[in-house]
Amino acid sequence: MEDVLFKFGLIPLYINWSHDGSIIDLGFYELRIYSLLFGLGFVFGFILLKRHFRNASLPEEKLDNLLVFIGIGTVIGARLGHCFFYEFDYYFQNPLEILLPFRFYPEFEVTGFQGLASHGGAIGILVAVFFYSKSQEINIYWVFDKLALAVPLGCGFIRLGNLFNSEMIGHPTTVPWAFIFHWIDAIPRHPGQLYEALAYFAIFIFLNLFSNKIKKENGYLFGLFLVLLFSARFLLEFFKIDQVGFEAGMILNMGQILSLPFIFAGIFLMRKKNHDLEKLSF
Repeated sequence: MEDVLFKFGLIPLYINWSHDGSIIDLGFYELRIYSLLFGLGFVFGFILLKRHFRNASLPEEKLDNLLVFIGIGTVIGARLGHCFFYEFDYYFQNPLEILLPFRFYPEFEVTGFQGLASHGGAIGILVAVFFYSKSQEINIYWVFDKLALAVPLGCGFIRLGNLFNSEMIGHPTTVPWAFIFHWIDAIPRHPGQLYEALAYFAIFIFLNLFSNKIKKENGYLFGLFLVLLFSARFLLEFFKIDQVGFEAGMILNMGQILSLPFIFAGIFLMRKKNHDLEKLSF
């Protein structure tokens, strides 16, 4: 019945989403909105972090180095996170496809790098910042606190990219703002990607408005960021369908399970008496 109503345009309240996510397709190269938004996250992050580095009298080349570390850590971490957390069995049998943009089974196909996990990207960033802070002799807690003011904006852009790709869709619903993802089916669904994007933008605004009023030692702001962002992710997962088949029947899906360690780590940082933290060393 929903299919019939959809064909005759008798569902006026729902948002018919039919964008294919492509900006330009030259045949040999396709520029997608997801890629553009992913890149914009880094651009705006650079602009925000540049101000903090300048206020701390740090040379800009140190910021350039940070972006290189984070860029590499994000991509590698997100890719490995997807392969290990969501499709381990497949990539265990086809390990070359983890780092190669090809699929060999069931037939050879140029796929690009399909499959990035945000939790893996977060782990990649943590590892990257650890090595960066050691190599640049900058206090790691200071770096994390400044990243906490920029990362939510990039996360919001990425979720908007997911929206344009019609991925990470929500459960069926009849709310007036439901999206019908035309490339998936004709069922009105929660726009889970949009929920997350709005949550991350709100966290970004909150942290930047009140960061100067949070009179805590280094590490507290980053802990607050972890609690807010991954709590939002945990709660909003209830609106989204399972990403992989093995999540069916699970009380908590993989995204929620992976969010819990970050939430606990954030609480630990916020409650920790930071007297043992290193002093800023620039």
